[in-house]
Amino acid sequence: MPEASWLLFTVASLVLITTPGQDMILVMSRSIAQGPAAGIATAAGVSVGLVGHTLLATLGLGAILRASELVFLGLKLVGAAYLVYLGIGLIRTRRAELLVGEATRRSLARLFVDGAFSNISNPKIAIFYFAFLPQFVLPDAARPTLTIFVLGLLFALLTFCVKGPVGLFAGLLSGWLRARPAALVWLYRSSGIILLGLGVRLALERRQ
Repeated sequence: MPEASWLLFTVASLVLITTPGQDMILVMSRSIAQGPAAGIATAAGVSVGLVGHTLLATLGLGAILRASELVFLGLKLVGAAYLVYLGIGLIRTRRAELLVGEATRRSLARLFVDGAFSNISNPKIAIFYFAFLPQFVLPDAARPTLTIFVLGLLFALLTFCVKGPVGLFAGLLSGWLRARPAALVWLYRSSGIILLGLGVRLALERRQ
């Protein structure tokens, strides 16, 4: 068993995961728009994106992003552009499309990819992993790299355990909302504005 402060890591991770952010907004908006399965698929994509960050952190990409301003900037702009793209898509939703019901629907595979890409393209998460995970590796750990890898996988699993149910319960409201297209349009556009704002914030954010 890798040597780590498991209880402290679990508590700290759950606090961070439950803090609202772009991933939570994305999961909730997709779930309310298309139902529980859509929310769970998006949450699964987000979690798989974190698995990707786990691999990158284990391979040392976090150090590269810290050292290279150009690499960090490029990846940050890609992530910001994708958030803006998702936000604009939600903002442009029209009531007539919702009445048809299928025009704005995405397949579960596409929702999964949306969740994964929005997460893996965020360089802040790569740096967060690189800075956060090693804090819970015991000083006398015999295999610190393996421990970091396992901690990253656990963080991804905890993320799905939190955001999967969020997607499920938000999706239970989808039928009620779809019977009220005006309320659903408002929700789409509000979510789109939040994602658009997060994308702009990511693009303008300075390195710390």
